[in-house]
Order: sequence, then C-alpha cells, then structure tokens
Amino acid sequence: MRLRSLLFVPADRPERFAKAAASGADALILDLEDSVAPEKKDVGRAAVAEWLAGDRAGVTTLVRVNPLDSTLADGDLEAVMPGKPDGLLLPKAEGAKSVETLVSKLGGVALPILPIATETPSAIFQLGSYGAVAAHLAGLTWGAEDLPAAIGAATSREPDGSYTAPYELVRSLTLFGAHAAGTAAVETVFPRIGAPEALAAYVARARRDGFAGMMAIHPAQVAIINDGFTPSEAEVAHARAVIAAFAANPGVGALKLDGKMIDRPHLIQAQRIIGMSETSDTLKFERSGTVRS
Repeated sequence: MRLRSLLFVPADRPERFAKAAASGADALILDLEDSVAPEKKDVGRAAVAEWLAGDRAGVTTLVRVNPLDSTLADGDLEAVMPGKPDGLLLPKAEGAKSVETLVSKLGGVALPILPIATETPSAIFQLGSYGAVAAHLAGLTWGAEDLPAAIGAATSREPDGSYTAPYELVRSLTLFGAHAAGTAAVETVFPRIGAPEALAAYVARARRDGFAGMMAIHPAQVAIINDGFTPSEAEVAHARAVIAAFAANPGVGALKLDGKMIDRPHLIQAQRIIGMSETSDTLKFERSGTVRS
C-alpha cells in the first residue's frame, strides 16, 4: 500500500467523502480536529463511524482525532474505533510519549499512527524520540500553522510563499526525525489550491529532499502529488541498472555505469526508487487491527 497522497476531508461533511475517495488519493484523512467546529464534533463522529462501517470505496481511511490533552480525544476514539479505521492522525504530538499515550488508549489494538510532530514548541525538542515507538508509526509529518500561533510569530512564510528560516528548520528536523525512526517522512500541505505549477514545484522539492508523500487539502491536488512521488520509467530503469551492476560485481565498493562512477550511496538510492515504484510500503496494515511489516 502506498501513502503518496493523503487527502483531508472535514468529518462533518460526509457529502464530500465519496468525491474525495474518487480523487485517486492513496488515503483519506477524515478530520475531527481543526476543520470541525466544537458544536459539530458529534455530527462529524457519526459521519465518520458511518463511513467506516461501509466499504470506504476501497480507499484507506485515517481519522484525525483531537489532541490528547483536550477533552475530546476520548470521545473521538469511542466513536470511530468500532469501525476499525486504517490509522490515526495524531495532532499536537510531542514525541514518543504522546504515541505511547495514544497506544494505551487503544487498549491493545495495533493501529498505525501518523503524528503531526511540530505543532507546539515542546514538540520540536522531541523529534529524535520517535525511534522508540517506530513499530506504531505510519510515518511522521509536520505543520507550519499552529506553531507560529503558539509562539506569537506573525507568519511562517516569506512574501513569495516560501518558509521563513525557523520553519525551514522545523521541516528539516521532521525529515531527519522520520528517517532516524525508520519511518516515512510526509510533507505538509500546500495551501494554494489554484496554483498547480507551484504545487508541482513544491512536490518535486519534497521528493528531492527525502519525503515519501504529502498531505493534500483539495482533490485537485491529488494527481499532481501522486505524479510527483511516483518514479518515472527512466528513473526505475536506471535504478535497476545500478542494482544489477552491483549484483554482478559483489564486494566492489565503486564501479562505472554509463561512463559515470557509482558507489554504495547510489545503490541505496536505487533500492529506494524501486521501493517507491512498487505497490508496497515499509508498513502494511489490515483493518483487522494487525500490523505487519
């Protein structure tokens, strides 16, 4: 199962669920947190429960619950867990301890968790801790909306839309925190819906830097994200050639391919590209609640 694209849908807008599922997204994130007003939480929970009880249009479905330190998270879990969601998106996560707390609330049900790992100042200093709970992770992602508000920053972006220096740092730390934990790094959302060329550039940068997928806020973004995180035929062919060259020369640290020198880092990158091109991921899970690697 791939997780190139994860599309947010407000949980209290069930009329959008089927359209979102038809977008081609690898996964839906039914959102019970920020996009649902407090007075609509119960409506959202009921809609999510109904969707989970159906066939889900064959699409992997994650649920973003409310923060663990709120009074709402337990109600979210009580409503959605009987439907066996395919995973949970954990907002305001603050390192391995937050994941462990959520795991304990699940009462032994093995369910992949995708923490949003940078939404509080304290969370930044816990990005190296996720290796301790790697078996429970579907990946690690970040966000640049809540953190500026938490520290009184005017914005996280420059006038041209790029991130300011503090948030570039946060993005980088999330990327390395994910890889240190052996899990997928998932890029945050791109807020400009009507800017496909800018989105394509954003996706290309994310893949270049080592992210494996990205979250989306509109169905129109999904195809661009999927395309950007899918290796081209030329990339796959070159990766296979690199792997074959090393297989034909066991014990050699460096060799020549197509007139260029390649070494072990090139082999690792080639193996990663082949992995991205296959319909599998480092973490597979079933609706029965069993996690398998």
